[in-house]
Amino acid sequence: MTYKPHGRHLIAGDWVDAPGSFMSAPAHGEAHRYSSGTPALVDSAVQAAEEAFWSFGYSTRAKRAGFLRAIADEIEARGEALTAMGSSETGLPAGRLEGERGRTTGQLRLFAAHIEKGDYLDHRHDPALPDRRPLPRPDLHLLQRPIGPVAVFGASNFPLAFSTAGGDTASAFAAGCPVVVKGHPAHPGTSEIVSEAIHAAVVKCGLHPGVFSHIHGDSREVGQALVQHPLIRAVGFTGSLAGGKALFDLCASRPEPIPFFGELGSVNPMFLLPAATAARGAAISTGWAGSLTLGAGQFCTNPGIAIVLDGPEGRMFIDAATEALKAAPGQTMLTDGIASAFRTGRQRLSAITGVREVLNVACEQRNAAPALYEVSGKSWLENEALGEEVFGPLGLVVVAADIEEMLAIARSLHGQLTCTLQMDAGDADIARKLLPILERKAGRILANGFPTGVEVCDSMVHGGPYPASTNFGATSVGTMAIRRFLRPVCYQDLPVDLLPADAQ
Repeated sequence: MTYKPHGRHLIAGDWVDAPGSFMSAPAHGEAHRYSSGTPALVDSAVQAAEEAFWSFGYSTRAKRAGFLRAIADEIEARGEALTAMGSSETGLPAGRLEGERGRTTGQLRLFAAHIEKGDYLDHRHDPALPDRRPLPRPDLHLLQRPIGPVAVFGASNFPLAFSTAGGDTASAFAAGCPVVVKGHPAHPGTSEIVSEAIHAAVVKCGLHPGVFSHIHGDSREVGQALVQHPLIRAVGFTGSLAGGKALFDLCASRPEPIPFFGELGSVNPMFLLPAATAARGAAISTGWAGSLTLGAGQFCTNPGIAIVLDGPEGRMFIDAATEALKAAPGQTMLTDGIASAFRTGRQRLSAITGVREVLNVACEQRNAAPALYEVSGKSWLENEALGEEVFGPLGLVVVAADIEEMLAIARSLHGQLTCTLQMDAGDADIARKLLPILERKAGRILANGFPTGVEVCDSMVHGGPYPASTNFGATSVGTMAIRRFLRPVCYQDLPVDLLPADAQ
């Protein structure tokens, strides 16, 4: 059965309209009308979230785990409708959306299991020492506690796993924080279906309806009202550097500043060390081309920069990568705006002095074809603009004159989500020199792999120094993501029956 969107906002259990509206812009299929969000709707949603916190924030871990699993079940029950709507809105193939749906429900269940174990609470107890001299020590308990209502912004490139019920929402719910989501206008129908799933889980679990609200947003006004609302305690965001920086500044300029956990982009450089390049440069080039074009290059871990040493092996890598990219089919980009920005980014790179255009196939409207450029290490070091992300299937090969210049290129990098070493045993000494530099640049360091494909597990870090993210101590993927929405509270000499249940 085909899902017909109703286009309304979910505010604390009620589906409501607002005066304005906007039309969706699907990659294919029928466009639909959606109600536009307003600051008044934001206020209603956040006020309800604050009210819900007094019960949800103090609910048992078992109750919240049951809620997370119920959301996963409700999303799976709507799987066919989600795939059809998501494919129409974004142009993503059904297989990609089905895989992303599995990741979304998988991380909901992962957080359920994580909070049931209780390790995240970091409970510490220093018993009283009444006879200690010269002063006695009081009885002290430390426990991680939820912070309150959280704002989440849906991401354009992951309509499920980084949007309405994605990792930000899942980790906030796990912590005990109500969530208000600003849906991304690129996939409002998909967001609406997921909102229906979360609402069904709220009802099934008997929770306060203010635990979750969803507001369609096609203007900056809604996002600004959300991050500036005095009852919002933190913000989760995945998107562009410009948009994220603007929201980050708003959060910092509030009368009471709040943390903004923004994942803002990365060029994810890959260093090809000489032994590996000589032994398997062609294979690396094929893998790189596949990672570079995966999902039309619309992954935040897209490895847009490859650094090679000057010489015949480096030249062979560039030639092989060119052939592999030529063979890659054109793809549909997520939105008209992203496609336009990709074309603009290609033009900007082509116009920079010292950049050689290796492969640049014309692309129009919402279509994208791979592009490849080459620049010397010297030119890279002289022009900071070469390190700016172009969101899409674009690669830049930086040719370093020698190892020292390769190390200088590493030191010149801004913060990254990932850095990759392509290395063989004979490259160990060079890798040892690079590793301390890369540790300061990225949240995840790979050897002999490609960064697209972020594992959802306990040890994953999806974050990094600015501008990869706005908080280098946080991750938006993996169970450690829950820490963003908790804060430590110390209880001194409280009677045991007054302590939180998890500290008793």
